[in-house]
Amino acid sequence: MDARPRSLLGTAAAGPRRATLGIVLLALASCGRPQATTDAEILWDTWGVPHVFAADADGLFRGFGWAQMRAHGDLLLTLIGEARGRGAEYWGESWIESDRWVWTVGIPERAQNWYADQEPEFARHLDAFAAGVNAFGRLHPDELRDDLEVVLPITGADLLAHLQRVLHFSFVSNESLQAGATTPPTDGGSNAWAIAPAHASGARALLLANPHLPWEGRYRLFEAHLECPEYRAYGATLVGFPTLAMAFNDKLGWTHTVNAQDGMDLYALELDGDRYRWDGAWRGLERHPHRLRVRAANGDLREEPIEIRSSVHGPIVSGDSDRALALRVVGLDRPGSARQWWRMGAAGDLASFESATASQQLPLFSILYADVEGNVLHHFGGLTPRRAAGASDPSGLLDGSAPRDLWSEYLGYDELPRVLNPTTGWLQNANDPPWNTTLPAVLDPDDFPQYVAPRRMSLRAQHSAQMLQDDESVSFDELVDYKHSTHVELADRILDDLLPLAAAHGDPTIRRAGEVLAAWDRSVDAGSSGALLFLLLVQALGDETNVFERAWDEHDPLATPRGIASAERVLEALGAAAGQAVESVGALDLPWGDLFRLRADRSDLPCSGGMAGLGIFRSFEFSPDADGRMRVIAGDSFVSAVEFATPPRAQALMTYGNWTQTGSSHRSDQLPLAASQTLREVWFSRTAAQDHLERQEWVPAE
Repeated sequence: MDARPRSLLGTAAAGPRRATLGIVLLALASCGRPQATTDAEILWDTWGVPHVFAADADGLFRGFGWAQMRAHGDLLLTLIGEARGRGAEYWGESWIESDRWVWTVGIPERAQNWYADQEPEFARHLDAFAAGVNAFGRLHPDELRDDLEVVLPITGADLLAHLQRVLHFSFVSNESLQAGATTPPTDGGSNAWAIAPAHASGARALLLANPHLPWEGRYRLFEAHLECPEYRAYGATLVGFPTLAMAFNDKLGWTHTVNAQDGMDLYALELDGDRYRWDGAWRGLERHPHRLRVRAANGDLREEPIEIRSSVHGPIVSGDSDRALALRVVGLDRPGSARQWWRMGAAGDLASFESATASQQLPLFSILYADVEGNVLHHFGGLTPRRAAGASDPSGLLDGSAPRDLWSEYLGYDELPRVLNPTTGWLQNANDPPWNTTLPAVLDPDDFPQYVAPRRMSLRAQHSAQMLQDDESVSFDELVDYKHSTHVELADRILDDLLPLAAAHGDPTIRRAGEVLAAWDRSVDAGSSGALLFLLLVQALGDETNVFERAWDEHDPLATPRGIASAERVLEALGAAAGQAVESVGALDLPWGDLFRLRADRSDLPCSGGMAGLGIFRSFEFSPDADGRMRVIAGDSFVSAVEFATPPRAQALMTYGNWTQTGSSHRSDQLPLAASQTLREVWFSRTAAQDHLERQEWVPAE
């Protein structure tokens, strides 16, 4: 199939090369946006970013649905099929566990209920987005994989199913719980800064958005500019979401980080056949049979029966005949997350923005905000259960027989940590709890229930705060430079004690390893020699909690942990790391980028950046390739740096490219910028989009 972008207008039919004057005049009179037959106009710029213009909000949603199909049609339809719980029916046995999870946690039925509960105007917007998706699929089936067309048409309820699957059952909880996990792996991370004019050299507020997410599937981001009379914003969202999730407009902007919020609980149930222990008595489980349809390789369908069991807490996600775990997730009674994002993007000032966020429809995410008036805000968002006095520690399994541990309400917006316009002039978050969003701290954890957030600060968050604290007047260009920091904070906490010990050691291998680390620049730039050796040292040490002489101290948050608890242990680990480096890559000082790569399609570039656990601000996660090198699979994805001038100044990068459709140059065209640690200018106007136009198309009306 040809996945290259093609104009909706098609190719001119063959015919006479000369036209009469009347025909020419008629053509001139009818050029431009054909109002009677189109809903939206899309200007695709040279980076594959859609600039969608419409006469009203419904047209804008329709155009955005069309644009997502143009750039990500195969992925979008896959995600919708998965959210329906019909992946195995459409594509085979590989989707059975995914479908089991979707039906176990009740996504399809709840999505229908959510759709029925939408405000009528927003339900119409969802329908318009779905109509754009369907129109593209109907008019361009040749640009989609043949096995995906079965998903069409989609509905507004499908969009809510997808949104629910991602937010509530991938971020807050996820399907690893089916295999008996008691804590879902963390799939998301981020960096975010909001800098007040007093702390900025340009005397204008600055905002940095920098989510770190997996690079494939449901976590893939899409960048867009959306504009109609009631809405004008630029930003990014997850593929298949009908609204921008991180964005800025002419007056304000916001970004998110995955916050240290406890939005799910697992309850240990004692079972007796079809009953479970509850409040001193036995109570019957609810049981609902369901049949998954599974497509065989030859196309035949079979049915696989499953039984969905639930308690008063929620669905049972794992267990045996004697014991089971029931899942309770926040926000399943809050169907308006997409509408909240839409209202946030339409806001014109802090008051209207917080009116939107105070609706508390999102189940998670901290919010960092800045605006043209100079306000900066950090709100510890999402939904935090209101727990009863005497309730168990929610960080572990809860007693499924104890009513005191069953929650049904959430803390209100004003009950959660919030910092507005601190005297320091800056706010940061790197997935850490909110207590050190600025320093000196203005939040006291003792003013909040203990269960709101833990007391800790990661090394990445410490490095984030230290950069802001050290520069009292941050320029826009410095903001971009700091965003690309590859400094390894963990190295500063270990090497000053380790290097003298290594230099005096009797083993020449350890002495040589010490020399390599001493010469290392303590970064993971592509050309840094010594970074790999340090990574192997950290891996050889294992549990870092026992490494440091001084543990993290909330009263000294940027200088702890620090020091070596056991010189013998660290030297032994250094010797092991040196041996592993020589055995695996043949040298102690292999440049970082020789092993760690940015790879997509035919692009294969050295990577600058590394693991968040090392305290690196520019974070990536890697997986081994067949040739032994390490490919980025997660981390730095969308980056946006905004200065709230009039109009706003912005630069951005979608690290992996803004398209996934086969054959598009935009699948990996931004990787060279990522490799060079460079952002590109954002074109946030019709004129700018037209000046950098790759193609123009009109989305047909119904």
